[in-house]
Amino acid sequence: MTKEELCRKAQEMLKMAYIPYSRYPVGAALECEDGTVFTGCNIENAAYGPTNCAERTAVFKAVSEGYRKFKRIAIATSGEKISGPCGVCRQVLNEFAPNIEIILINKNGETKEFTLPELLPHSFGPADLT
Repeated sequence: MTKEELCRKAQEMLKMAYIPYSRYPVGAALECEDGTVFTGCNIENAAYGPTNCAERTAVFKAVSEGYRKFKRIAIATSGEKISGPCGVCRQVLNEFAPNIEIILINKNGETKEFTLPELLPHSFGPADLT
C-alpha cells in the first residue's frame, strides 16, 4: 500500500467518528507488516473516561484479529494544525510496534512523518519488565 492510499483510508474514517462532545473527528489507518490494514475512528462517551481514540480503535481491532506486527499508521484530523497522537495512544503503539512510522495529516492533506521514538523518547515497554 502506498503512503497516499494509507492516508486516504485514515481521512475516510473521519466521517465515521462518534464525536458529539468534542466535535473533533480523528481517523486512523494501521498497516500491518503483511500489508493488512485496520482502520479506526475516535468514539466518545458522555463519561469521557471510556472515550477511545482512533489510533487505539485501529490497534485493538488488529490485535483482536490476531495481528501484532505493525509497519506504519496514518492519523488524520479535521484541524488546520497537524496533531500527534495522545500519550496513551503512543504507549499502546509502543507495546506492539516500538519503531512504527507515524504519518500525521491535517484537514488540508498536509503531512508530517515521525517514528514513534521521536514522539515517545525514553519509552517504557515490555522489555522494561524483565
